[in-house]
Amino acid sequence: MKDVLIIGAGPGGLSAGMLLASMGYKVKIFEKQVYLGGRNSQINLENYSFDMGPTFFIMKSILEEIFEKTDRKLEDYVKLTEINPMYRLIFGDGKSFNPWSSNHKEEMITEIEKKFPGESSGYLSYLKREEIKCKKLTPCLQVPYSSWTDFLKLRFLKALPYLDAHISLYSALERYFKDEMLKLAFTFQAKYIGMSPWEAPGTFSIISYLEHSDGIYHVEGGLNKLSHAMADVIKEQGGDIKLSSPVEEIIFEGKKAVGIKLNDGKIIKGDHIIMNADFAKGMSKLFPDNLRKKYSDSNLYKKKYSCSTFMLYLGIDKIYSDIPHHNIVFAKDYRSNIDDITQSKVLSDDFSFYVQNASVSDSTLAPKGKSTLYILVPVPNNKSNIDWEEKKRYFRNKVINDLETKGGFEGLSNHIEVEKIITPKDWEEEKDVFLGATFNLGHQVSQMLIFRPHNKLEGYKNLYLVGGGTHPGSGLPTIYESGRITADLINQEE
Repeated sequence: MKDVLIIGAGPGGLSAGMLLASMGYKVKIFEKQVYLGGRNSQINLENYSFDMGPTFFIMKSILEEIFEKTDRKLEDYVKLTEINPMYRLIFGDGKSFNPWSSNHKEEMITEIEKKFPGESSGYLSYLKREEIKCKKLTPCLQVPYSSWTDFLKLRFLKALPYLDAHISLYSALERYFKDEMLKLAFTFQAKYIGMSPWEAPGTFSIISYLEHSDGIYHVEGGLNKLSHAMADVIKEQGGDIKLSSPVEEIIFEGKKAVGIKLNDGKIIKGDHIIMNADFAKGMSKLFPDNLRKKYSDSNLYKKKYSCSTFMLYLGIDKIYSDIPHHNIVFAKDYRSNIDDITQSKVLSDDFSFYVQNASVSDSTLAPKGKSTLYILVPVPNNKSNIDWEEKKRYFRNKVINDLETKGGFEGLSNHIEVEKIITPKDWEEEKDVFLGATFNLGHQVSQMLIFRPHNKLEGYKNLYLVGGGTHPGSGLPTIYESGRITADLINQEE
């Protein structure tokens, strides 16, 4: 049995650990925090429970396949519920729209014709072309890109006519819809990778398609239960997960990774090292300076990064039973808000935000008659130099006001029992997220596929990456996929 040492118990490290343990490797995971899951972990405030990060479980087939490879079933570990309508969208003029997944096509067509008369034919065209595009592109995202010859393989050549990398996501969706609000309903998903729909490559139209075709699921107890289920499988297979075990550095012989050094000074040797830390933070903290010229501090800073998020977690003494599970409220001028975040890097007076009102679907998250609210506001990353200690309370109060006046949570401020705030500063200093960029490296064409840090990190031996900072990118499903790609690479090289 060969030792695999994994730095970080986030979703990428857990998926790689599951698969490698099932292949017969001796898996040891070292996690800095007292909890597992990374950004896919749990926050507990008295008797209230929240997901720290992801709340949309889409493309569940990826994780189901990973469980199947370990001779297990995901459904034996967690309880899943499909959410339909998928979410409530509230546009800048107050108009609402409630999209359904495509297995409720008739309900979706009815909703489109009610809110956007004459546009349902565009929706049907969208489903037809994007299905073909998704089938062509998916195989390209399930393999590593280590060499330029990977672009000459048949799977990539077949996908080229559908890549849409030369146009923006917004432009890609213009081919289907005329109404500006309807275009936003199918392009706001660029925020799942922390980007602007006017900047994200058109390739990413498959995100909204997969959301519509596969549906959005909630996990009872929160999506953090997925991380716990994966950890359980690793332990069942003989793997070991050590919490409160910060790794101080990766040990090299030349450029060959041979082990890790913990902060207590203990050195542990391994045959393969997998880094599941935030990529830029991991490079700057775990690698000797003389071994990272390509990824020096200055080079890391020059790269393009996603936006950050201002997070507000509220435990309240009532249930807003007339408000759906997922809600997205758009700024009146959405593009201006997006430009403030990604270009000007300033706080918008009029901002967009997401609210999860999960207690309408899941009674386990709060005491009886009470509920949790999870609020996410996309904001600039820490290249903005915003003083969050100064702005935190001011911005929190603006968010509460908008929840009451735009989101429909009337009188909310009178019902808050407990609360927690995470700012971009907190993401960086407490959660080790470089620049507080919660969706990691940006997903511009210049930072995708072979241009993204490789799953087997180029220039090193025995060293692998999983997580949002490597191929295929950020977002829970693709992070799981990074774990599968890396596990296969290690196994193939034996």
